[in-house]
Amino acid sequence: MTHAMLKGSNVPLDATAVRAVLRWTPGAGVPDVDASALLLGPDARVRSDEDFVFYNQPRHPSGLVRRLPKKRVADHLTDTVEADLSALEPSVDQVVLAASSDGDTFQHVRDLRILLYDATLIDAEPLAVFDVQPETGAETAIICGELYRRGDGWKFRAVGQGYPTGLVGLATDFGISVDDGEGSGNDSADVGETSAMAGAPAVPAARPTADPAQGYPQSGAARPGQQQGYGYPQPALVPDPDFRLPPMGPQFARP
Repeated sequence: MTHAMLKGSNVPLDATAVRAVLRWTPGAGVPDVDASALLLGPDARVRSDEDFVFYNQPRHPSGLVRRLPKKRVADHLTDTVEADLSALEPSVDQVVLAASSDGDTFQHVRDLRILLYDATLIDAEPLAVFDVQPETGAETAIICGELYRRGDGWKFRAVGQGYPTGLVGLATDFGISVDDGEGSGNDSADVGETSAMAGAPAVPAARPTADPAQGYPQSGAARPGQQQGYGYPQPALVPDPDFRLPPMGPQFARP
C-alpha cells in the first residue's frame, strides 16, 4: 500500500534498501532539479564531507548510498538516490533527501514530488509519496524527506523545509565545508575534481549550533519578532535583499 504523506508525517519502513525518486514536470522556464543526500550522525551533522552525495560526488565511499542518472518518464523528469539501509554503519543515524534547483527558484518547478520505493523489488508500487510544495517561492533547495533510525528499524518522514540559500546553504548547515579558493565557482574551475572537499575551509555558520533534538538546523538567524520554533522545521525565510551567498566552491559547479 502506498502512503500519501502530509508534511511532518512519518511511516515505518520494512524495506532493507530504498530508492527515493524526485519527479517533476519540465517545460519552458522550469529550472532543472538535482537530488542529493546527506548521511548524518546522531548530532545531525555529517561525519565528513564524504557523507554528501550529490551531482559532483554521486557515490558514497561505502557504496551504500548513490545517485542514479536522470531519466525521462512519460511527461516527467526524475532524479534518484538509492540507499542500502540495512548495511549502513550504526554511526549513520539519518539520511536526508534533498532537492536543489538550477537557475531559478522552486516557485517555477511544477509537480515536484518524492516517491519512495523498495529497491529490492521490480515494478512495485511506491511505499510513500509526498508532494513537495515551496512555502515562500524563494527556495532554491528543499529537504524533501528523511530516512531515520527508530529502534532496530528505519522510518521515512516527509519534511518540505526550504532554503533560499541553495545547495551551498543547505550543505553548510549540516557541516559540509566549502572550498572558497580564488577563481573557483566559475566555468574555469575544474568541476570534475571533488577531492577539493576534503580539508576545505569551512564557511562560517550563519546561525547558532542546532540542537538535533529540536528538529532540523534553520537556515539563517531568526529575524526580530520571529521565534525559532520547537520541533519540526520552520518555513523558509523570505531572503533579506542585502543577503549575499558565501563564495561557492568548485565542488558545487554543476558539470
